[in-house]
Amino acid sequence: MSPPGPHRVVLAGLASAAATWGARRAADALVAPGTPRWTRTNHRGAPLSLLEGPSVAAGLVAGAVLSASDRRIAAACAVAAGGAAAFGLVDDLTEDTARSRKGLRGHLGALAHGELTTGGLKVLGIGATSLVAAALLPSRRAVGPVGRLLDVGVSGALVAASANLVNLLDLRPGRALKAAGLAALPLLAGPGGAVAGATLGAAGAALPRDLGETDMLGDGGANALGALLGVGAVLARGRRGRLALLAGAVALTLASERVSFTAVIARTPVLREIDAWGRR
Repeated sequence: MSPPGPHRVVLAGLASAAATWGARRAADALVAPGTPRWTRTNHRGAPLSLLEGPSVAAGLVAGAVLSASDRRIAAACAVAAGGAAAFGLVDDLTEDTARSRKGLRGHLGALAHGELTTGGLKVLGIGATSLVAAALLPSRRAVGPVGRLLDVGVSGALVAASANLVNLLDLRPGRALKAAGLAALPLLAGPGGAVAGATLGAAGAALPRDLGETDMLGDGGANALGALLGVGAVLARGRRGRLALLAGAVALTLASERVSFTAVIARTPVLREIDAWGRR
């Protein structure tokens, strides 16, 4: 699969940034400041707006779709990012805090006992939309039905795992946006360049409010960012590369059940400096 031209990468970034900026301001006009449904409290007790999440998702979809060189890629991006945002928002806005389950293990454990939490619904929903997105993407090579099924399964799992991994980082101002931006950089020069451009555009537009502790991505925005990055990785890597990335994402997700990413970052000088950059 050939890389998109530089003009498509630039278009993706500009369209994504503009759509994110416009959607966020439209949200301000539609939702009164401090509306409880859309307000959360961060680790320092500051009130944050969840409206950043759907705004970033709108920007991601707009940038990726407008710059895609193939209709199938455009459709896959829209399904992956849009589906992740939708199910993430359901969890953001309707979670029953009295019955909250934390982490992938908690949600899967509840499902195993017949209890469907909003987090469990998110896991199932993003898994399904990720597989649909993977099936929509054009095949990188001529493979038989079994090979195609394997490719779709690996690619769908990578998209879903990426969505969850970025969401795990959304615990401090700017952290998930910075991580998504850094992860997008290696994709810029390859077949996933337009997707990377859209990711950077949306992240850049949302970063000032996120660092200023007035906005947060929430599950809707973080899951959408991760899902689109996953599509970019699928476009850029062969089967072995995707398997390696999937193994890494799964390993980090499992590690997060036992180890605090925040604590690891605080103990690592380089990560600590990147994490703290730009905060109040």
